[in-house]
Amino acid sequence: MNHFNYKDKELYCENIPVKEIAGKVKTPFYLYSSATLTRHFNVFDRAFSGHPHLICFAVKANSNLAVLNLLGKLGAGADIVSGGELHRVLKAGIPADRIVYSGVGKTEKEIREAAKADILMFNVESMEEMDAISRQARRLKCRTRVSFRVNPDVDANTHPYISTGLKKNKFGLPMSQALEAYKVASDRDELDVVGIDCHIGSQLIQVEPFVDAIGRIKSMLYELKGFGIRLKFIDIGGGLGIKYQDEIPPEPDAYAKALLSEIKDLPHCLIIEPGRSIVGNAGILVTKILYTKDTEEKRFYIVDAAMNDLVRPSLYEAYHEILPVIETNTHLHPADIVGPICETGDFLARERPMPDLNQGSLLAVMSAGAYGFTMSSNYNSRPRVSEVMVKDDHFKVIRKRETYASLLRGETVW
Repeated sequence: MNHFNYKDKELYCENIPVKEIAGKVKTPFYLYSSATLTRHFNVFDRAFSGHPHLICFAVKANSNLAVLNLLGKLGAGADIVSGGELHRVLKAGIPADRIVYSGVGKTEKEIREAAKADILMFNVESMEEMDAISRQARRLKCRTRVSFRVNPDVDANTHPYISTGLKKNKFGLPMSQALEAYKVASDRDELDVVGIDCHIGSQLIQVEPFVDAIGRIKSMLYELKGFGIRLKFIDIGGGLGIKYQDEIPPEPDAYAKALLSEIKDLPHCLIIEPGRSIVGNAGILVTKILYTKDTEEKRFYIVDAAMNDLVRPSLYEAYHEILPVIETNTHLHPADIVGPICETGDFLARERPMPDLNQGSLLAVMSAGAYGFTMSSNYNSRPRVSEVMVKDDHFKVIRKRETYASLLRGETVW
């Protein structure tokens, strides 16, 4: 459920017309519903209420300070993958003891900053990374909590670019190497080995891969216990999908039931890292038709948003529903919704059944709250768009639109 609905043929975000916001903010812009974010987080939290757990929002999905602050107030932690995300999360008010740090390429500077902040734990992805964490912990004269990301070799049945749990992927340690990593880390005074982690992919619409992964993790827990290594946390990662088109992803209750049935007899705190499933359908991208163009081959709606604003259709051939902000009862016909960028791949949709629309018509690109703004760029020297949040019948710009001056910041002529 989300809070983007038509009222008298006009699209609303909660209790305010999208058209009204567009008139004041100007297009294109991302628009988020605070009520949807709150609902999605609370549904997840309640689903796992029968077991010790911590929901660490995957910051890569949406890193806006206002979004992070709202989720933090609801009790969320954060799953981060860079020093910049650490900085954002702390600025947003999420406590360090709710932060887990994943990613295969943490620099020593980033490790030092996170260790100094005393985050909950590092999800370590290689032996050399473990050595780097040891060096920084000794330098800071602190004991740093670590978990190892284990690659369970589970096929997540998702797009190959967002599948992360197979042997051929760059993430984590193979299970055959993980046991030795735990033994080495347990002998180091500067490391406190507290958890085990895995993450098999994104936009998963079946629970079976999660269950398969956690079963393999359990077998490793028992093996570690035999060597006297007892852990506190099981981090199962994120990846639960959402509906973009005709997918039928499991509800959080069903997802939680499947996971908890596997670990019900274990005392470990379960860490879950949802991103898309919390914020994906809580945001839209609002854009305006600049021109319409009919050729012998097809109809084009040329809009002011482009692949630099929302890259998922171009990168993954991802489907996003596109709705007119003002409903019309005209006949549907195939159209390409394309942007101003000088690339044939600059499209938001191709051959999409669309009503007759005119220059100036507003469109809402749905399910754009995750991996929308965070993956945007300045390609073609386009300033990145503004972000807006709605609460009931009020809205606030939570990130100002970039300016031409923003584009030149830090550059110089030699």
